[in-house]
Amino acid sequence: MSDVTTETSVTVRMYNVGFGDCFLVSVTRGDQSWRMLVDCGVHSQGHAQIGGVARTIADVVDLVIADLIEVTPAGSPPRLDVLVATHHHQDHISGFAVDAWEAVDVGRVIVPFVENTDDADAQALRNSLLDTATKLHGLIEAAAGDHDDGGWTGALSLANSFAINSMGNSDATDRLMNRNGRHFHNDPEITYVPNPDGRSNVIETPIAGVRIHILGPSRDPNQLKMMDPPASAQWLQAGPVKSPDATSMRSLFAPLYQVPGNEVGELPGELIKAQASLRIARLASADDQLLGAAAVLERSVNNTSVYFVLDVAGTRLLFVGDSQEGAWEHVLADEEARALVSNVVFYKIGHHGSHNATPKRFVESILGDGAYAMLPWGLVKKWRDTIPKTELLDALAQHGTHLIRADAPVAEPPQVEVHPDLLWSQVTFTVS
Repeated sequence: MSDVTTETSVTVRMYNVGFGDCFLVSVTRGDQSWRMLVDCGVHSQGHAQIGGVARTIADVVDLVIADLIEVTPAGSPPRLDVLVATHHHQDHISGFAVDAWEAVDVGRVIVPFVENTDDADAQALRNSLLDTATKLHGLIEAAAGDHDDGGWTGALSLANSFAINSMGNSDATDRLMNRNGRHFHNDPEITYVPNPDGRSNVIETPIAGVRIHILGPSRDPNQLKMMDPPASAQWLQAGPVKSPDATSMRSLFAPLYQVPGNEVGELPGELIKAQASLRIARLASADDQLLGAAAVLERSVNNTSVYFVLDVAGTRLLFVGDSQEGAWEHVLADEEARALVSNVVFYKIGHHGSHNATPKRFVESILGDGAYAMLPWGLVKKWRDTIPKTELLDALAQHGTHLIRADAPVAEPPQVEVHPDLLWSQVTFTVS
């Protein structure tokens, strides 16, 4: 009798949350199935519009759970084998604050190492980021109140969005960590990644040949703070930047908020780094300075994203969260990791297609031609002209990438399917 190979398939479903991420990955082989959710959140100013009505994150959670119930045997709770929360930005985790998750069994929760309360170095980094976000938020609100008309300038409004996003969501994090009365239906295993023991960064699944390769974030602080690519590698190169002379340097904050030199050491380290990274002489106002600091902080949190490859019997899918320059450098500089992200069939576009979240060299020489890429995006008016980056989308098109946008998906049978009401879009790969 000849051997019969059982067909294996992997489907990635992208929910239309708006400006945020929510992906359900399903692998099936015969009567075996395995499911993973990657993130569930939305930006406060970027909810999807369905039929002219804003879709809440609770609506999305209800749909995800309904989809799980549909494939669950009667009498059993809906189940996820793995849940990955890539990083603590609101547009990636806010959905986990919804209490409907109490009905769902979760086998394993994967979060970045900065969430590990038993890791002193990790907590120092996380607390620094959160403390900076909270203090910066206060400074921004105070600056808005100081305006004669008590209004919010465009710079302050955007800075506030960055700061709030970086403050995370304590209710969502509590559920992910199973604490303070927030939980799933069961008590899942919590895995902090990457593990210092590299052998633990390959996570096996019950389906033979299907495994998760954890490639990031880096634990190197120097890589975590690398956020922008060099000018030669940017999608849209800026003009030359002149170094300011000493007499032109301006303080990061208005006089009321300046910190005496002998007290600077009491500020969170990330805020000090933010000041050092800004071209102060080029900033037009204190509002712009606050915006610059908030943007630096936002990118610092992005670099703590879980970055991984799902390998389904040799068919590889790449998920990068919102990883930026330092996180990518950490991966691409490693020969084995670089091989894993080369010629993948699927790429979850990082940070909604922003200018510094997908390296040029990855698209031009590593991704390969003909891949499928999903862009989780919804309109945030402040970024309508900058995200997604047109040059990035053009480069992907030049390499024959099949782009699937959450806001305007197009079915390309047989691989791509779109919900009739645009609630989700999905792509399926047959492995054998």
